[in-house]
Amino acid sequence: MNSLATPVFEAVAPLRGVTRSVLYFSCFLFLFAVQGRAQTAVSEQKTMTLEDLQQMALQNNPTFAQSAANIHAAEGRKKQSGLYPNPTVGYQGEQIRGGSFNGGEQGFFVQQDIVLNGKLGLNRAIFDQELKQAETESEEQKVRVVTNVRMSYIQALAAQQTLELRQHLSKLADDAVQTSHQLANVGQADAPDVLEAEVEAQQAELAVTMAEQNQQRIWKALAAVAGNPRLSLLRLEGKLEDTAPVNADELVENIVNESPAVRIAELGVKRADATLARTRRESIPDLQIRAGMQQNGELLSEPNGKPVGLQGFADVGVRIPIFNRNQGNVATAKADVERAKREVERVKLVLRERAASVVQNYAFSQTAVDRYKNQMIPRAQKAYEMYAKKYQEMASAYPQVLIAQRTLMQLEVSYITALETFATSSISLQSYLLTDGLEAPSQPAGIDQPVREVNIPFQMGTSPQER
Repeated sequence: MNSLATPVFEAVAPLRGVTRSVLYFSCFLFLFAVQGRAQTAVSEQKTMTLEDLQQMALQNNPTFAQSAANIHAAEGRKKQSGLYPNPTVGYQGEQIRGGSFNGGEQGFFVQQDIVLNGKLGLNRAIFDQELKQAETESEEQKVRVVTNVRMSYIQALAAQQTLELRQHLSKLADDAVQTSHQLANVGQADAPDVLEAEVEAQQAELAVTMAEQNQQRIWKALAAVAGNPRLSLLRLEGKLEDTAPVNADELVENIVNESPAVRIAELGVKRADATLARTRRESIPDLQIRAGMQQNGELLSEPNGKPVGLQGFADVGVRIPIFNRNQGNVATAKADVERAKREVERVKLVLRERAASVVQNYAFSQTAVDRYKNQMIPRAQKAYEMYAKKYQEMASAYPQVLIAQRTLMQLEVSYITALETFATSSISLQSYLLTDGLEAPSQPAGIDQPVREVNIPFQMGTSPQER
């Protein structure tokens, strides 16, 4: 027995050394991948920076052209509202056939309405506030687009790092399958160990597929915001860890006090005040002037019987405000002023409400990032190293190594997710919660869509007639 067992032992011992070396090398690759935080090995691949994407969006995003069109439209309304009424020129005739006196009066007239009491200036004041709203909306839209690009960039960067981590882990899972087969051949691993390693490899491969699809989805969204939907998938430069901490409470107060949404609502109050002032002046009548020249063919009673000839005429009148003093419109304008003031309060409260969830996400993700980085991942990595070392010393089972590897993998993916949430929440707070870069900018004095309900006050009453 001893003489037979000795050759077998001598044949198995070198194979054990080989399998342990393979396992050790696999462990080394895994730890190297974790410490590298999924950095790419293709250095010559074309890359794209955040600045490149932002410049692309500023040039191609269609909402900027819409904002410019809103400004031009507001400028046109302001100009039109202050123009003087056009005169009326016409023909006037009386007793044209003349009868037995061969009379008849024919001529022309010019009629002009004289707008009194500064109504045209008040019209311009109303539409001047609309112009300022359009300009502020344009500034807000730029913040929206830039913020949306930044957040999409962070999401794409996280998807990129997650995919690279998944790919590294899938490669290591394949190596683990080969190692488990080698161990089973020499009797150091059972069939369940081999099956578990194969399942781990299949799960890792499926995770790679899901990560690839997620990266494609996020990249398409980023390309759409940048205004270039055919932009090919490129490697992004940057690190998720570069996000600096901010004071969330101070940013919330900054949002409430300085957000373009609040400024637009405050301009709505000024517009409502201007509309009320104009409505009160409406009861003061305009002056109506009419004058002209006409040829009178009526014969004079003189012996020679000559016609009267050329003569002039003039009319001046005003509309007396007895029954209609614009009372109803004045009451409506007063109600619009009150509603505009309440709109400012509503916008500020909505901003606080929306900021609350963002602040919560920011605070939690900040804590999670710190714990993943400084506590959980280092401990999981140390545990994996210890299990791998014990297994090489035949002091632990191979499934324990796989479990430790899986735990470390899950923590790494969760760490990337926490970094993504931390960065996007920080960007959102710094950008007044303006994140929807493809929503059409609202027109001044219009009612916003639900996504943008905090940007513009409700529509005020009927504007004065554009002349």
